[in-house]
Amino acid sequence: MKNRYGFGENAPGNNSVSNLTSAPLKGIVKTLPLRVLSAVDFEFWQHNGFVIIKNAVSREDVAATVVFLWEFQEMDPCDSKSWYRPQLRENKMQELNNSGMVECYNNQLLWNNRQNPRVYDAFVDIWDREDLWVSLDRANMKPPAREDKPAWNNKGMIHWDLDTTKDPIPFGVQGVLYLTDTAEDQGGFQCVPGFHKLFPEWLKTQPADRNPRQPDLADLEIKSIPGKAGDLLIWHRLLAHGNGHNRSDKPRLAQYITMSPAHFDNEEARMERVSAWQECRPAPRWPGDPRNWEKETQMPAELTGLGKKLLGVEAWN
Repeated sequence: MKNRYGFGENAPGNNSVSNLTSAPLKGIVKTLPLRVLSAVDFEFWQHNGFVIIKNAVSREDVAATVVFLWEFQEMDPCDSKSWYRPQLRENKMQELNNSGMVECYNNQLLWNNRQNPRVYDAFVDIWDREDLWVSLDRANMKPPAREDKPAWNNKGMIHWDLDTTKDPIPFGVQGVLYLTDTAEDQGGFQCVPGFHKLFPEWLKTQPADRNPRQPDLADLEIKSIPGKAGDLLIWHRLLAHGNGHNRSDKPRLAQYITMSPAHFDNEEARMERVSAWQECRPAPRWPGDPRNWEKETQMPAELTGLGKKLLGVEAWN
């Protein structure tokens, strides 16, 4: 079924958050001791709907990931003319076009960041459970906006990666790893802080035929969130968010990493994930690279014991 905006069950957006827990919108009550977040961090998360974990991944690991992304995109970090080549594939979500999405999914360096224990522990703190699966998500490389490159003058967007007409809206999170130092004007993560708490009252002021994936931004304050290379930002899935307008002279690079409760009893979903890793390709419903660069040039990433559980090769119990 589709609404007037044309969104059906396979609506565009982030497929890593399309099938999460049925936990209620009010969130999760902590029972496990905090591993990475401090008590102040956790209170900030509850109030604002996002939190930054400093130095989640080492500078060496993010630098290696950056080198790979430039190679994958066939661009030269020292030649800005190469940053504006046509994107490899159109996005179903139109506002993502020329926003810098990088269609790589299963490279070893991406997996090294996913199976980093500090990254995992941060998501354990948020979910209050250890049995998690990691998303097989992509990366982002957003070049500076230029007047002589109008196709790349992406102003950014604010959206949700879920249908907000659901009642109740399941709890879930998303995450992004900063791969370069990213200033407020560099086109990085932006959001409406605290909107996850304001949503029920805000909803009462909206028309019945509102866009369920893009909020009316009247009276809402958008804030850009700067970060350092290696920082991990986790946000509540109901937080209206997106990437911003890169008004700087530097590209923004990032990797999307999300974790959610494992569904080891869902054999179809588990095998889809394992096959994507084994075959070095995107999981179903992701756009993918039309060149099949990963499949043609690399071997399956080596997984640690933690990585095998985060993928679904091994069960948590």
